[in-house]
Amino acid sequence: METAKYKRTTVSLPEYAMKDIREEAKRRKSSMSSIMLNYILMGLYHGPNSDTLEAIEEAKSGAEMEELTPYDIEHFEEYVASL
Repeated sequence: METAKYKRTTVSLPEYAMKDIREEAKRRKSSMSSIMLNYILMGLYHGPNSDTLEAIEEAKSGAEMEELTPYDIEHFEEYVASL
């Protein structure tokens, strides 16, 4: 098996993301670089499945979207609690 060649690069991330990556690396006893590479590759090669992509397109199109009434909004917390 061939050893991967690495190239150093700089990435600007929000502070909260760096904090989360640092904590995840510490929790896994791994490097931040390894954690970031793992997430990048997951995003590139294991993106959303066909059902998720279909749901995203449906949400963007507004198809079959119910319009909320003032009653719905007023009683939303009750609805969520009933789930």
